Amino acid sequence: MPSPHAAKIVLTEDERAELEGWVRRRNSAAGLALRARIVLACADGGSNVEVADRLELDRNTISKWRNRFAAKRCDGLLDEPRPGRPRVVGDEQIEALITATLETAPPGATHWSTRSMAQHLGLSQSMVSRVWRAFGLAPHKQDSWKLSKDPLFVAKVRDIVGLYLDPPERAMVLCVDEKTQIQALNRTAPVFPMLPGTPARATHDYVRHGTSSLYAALDLATGKVIGSLHSRHRAQEFLAFLKKIDAEVPADLDCHVVLDNASTHKT
Repeated sequence: MPSPHAAKIVLTEDERAELEGWVRRRNSAAGLALRARIVLACADGGSNVEVADRLELDRNTISKWRNRFAAKRCDGLLDEPRPGRPRVVGDEQIEALITATLETAPPGATHWSTRSMAQHLGLSQSMVSRVWRAFGLAPHKQDSWKLSKDPLFVAKVRDIVGLYLDPPERAMVLCVDEKTQIQALNRTAPVFPMLPGTPARATHDYVRHGTSSLYAALDLATGKVIGSLHSRHRAQEFLAFLKKIDAEVPADLDCHVVLDNASTHKT
């Protein structure tokens, strides 16, 4: 039960619908959605302390928004006007801009630009740009993703995730990778060391000695690296590196190796 000093919150059907809409809507400001959840929790009953524990918030925060809603209803949850020049674009216009960005596309185009959106909603391009930056929206960007066709993919994921969630007691986890095409270069003259007022100096030209490939295995627990250099990058060199790992890892440890699916790792 609310304490005698806590304002009792009784919602109308319209108020509850509006508050629940703020909570569900993806484009609602995070602060507004949180305030709506606070009021809904208060309306369901409980003291400020109980609601604070339920939502994992500070009791003073619950009290503030309970009292604000009791005094001004839903309007009390909106941000108060700040000093300075009044806002030209209101919350409804910003909400319409975000909704249009997320849920629509312009005719004959794949995505909105600041120019097309500004013309569509009657806003300035700079305003559209500021709102997009504020909400992290970038209609011109698109990431890609894909699913693995490996029939053992799920089992491999379980193995790797299990190493983090429930690591074995007598085990070593190594992350293995290689850096290929490392140029082996020598300067044509020795480097002059640094002196007071003079930086170290080296010749502009160098002699090439081909390339090298570095294989490395990082021990996640200790930070120790097992490494070796090879003149070529083939399955034979990778197998030789695995044998080196086997020789250096204590025999009483269960060794888990995490690596990518490069062609030399599968032959």
